[in-house]
Amino acid sequence: MKKLILSLAGIALALSACAPSSDQLKKAIEKDPSIVFVAIEKDPEKFIEVVNKAARDAQMKASQNAQAEEDKKRDEEFKNPLKPEIQDGRAIYGNVNAPVTIVEYSDFECPYCARGYQTIEEVKKAYGDKVRIIFKHLPLDFHPKALPASKYFEAIANQDHAKAYKYHSIIFENQDKLKSQGEAFMKEAAKKAGADMKRLAKDLEDASITERINADIAEAQKFGISGTPGFIINGVSLKGAYPFSEFKKIIDKHLGQ
Repeated sequence: MKKLILSLAGIALALSACAPSSDQLKKAIEKDPSIVFVAIEKDPEKFIEVVNKAARDAQMKASQNAQAEEDKKRDEEFKNPLKPEIQDGRAIYGNVNAPVTIVEYSDFECPYCARGYQTIEEVKKAYGDKVRIIFKHLPLDFHPKALPASKYFEAIANQDHAKAYKYHSIIFENQDKLKSQGEAFMKEAAKKAGADMKRLAKDLEDASITERINADIAEAQKFGISGTPGFIINGVSLKGAYPFSEFKKIIDKHLGQ
């Protein structure tokens, strides 16, 4: 204790001529770390309050920096939009001539994609014929039901686009059944969607379906979308399960609102 008192007195004397710089304080604490321990013991609640505030401030600053970077990137994409390929015969939901196209890269087994599905439903209700949706596939390796479910979607789309999107809705609204029942539930969802089951069984073996899904995966990776869901809204990307408000910002800007 005597040593600590002498140390504190020495520091006070050395720094008494002016306010200590951060470098001086750092050197003083490095020389005698017990200074910090004494301060903590004197008022532990205040110490915790200060640390928590510093953590909150750091988190807020990091969030603001990330948002600024995201806004900058978004502005660049408005000027130079990304260009996903829309092949002939691709299943499209909504007005084929809509001014806004949303391309979605998704995984039927991903819980965040289920959240993204709900957001897209909000978008459909809010914008009606002003948007069209193109569902593409990004089945992740650790979701074993995702790739088979994607093949079912494309095989049903060979029959009827509306039935494919009905199947898509049934799967996302009952994702727990997909996980627990696997292909049995995919067949059940296909039947409920009105698919011709004999033709479906045949089309599931069509190599072009696997090729289409692989092309979707490659395209998502080209745009830097490695997780799901990912969206391209008239060339502007949203990577993640963003809320409706973020979609609205981009769509309204495209529509000039």
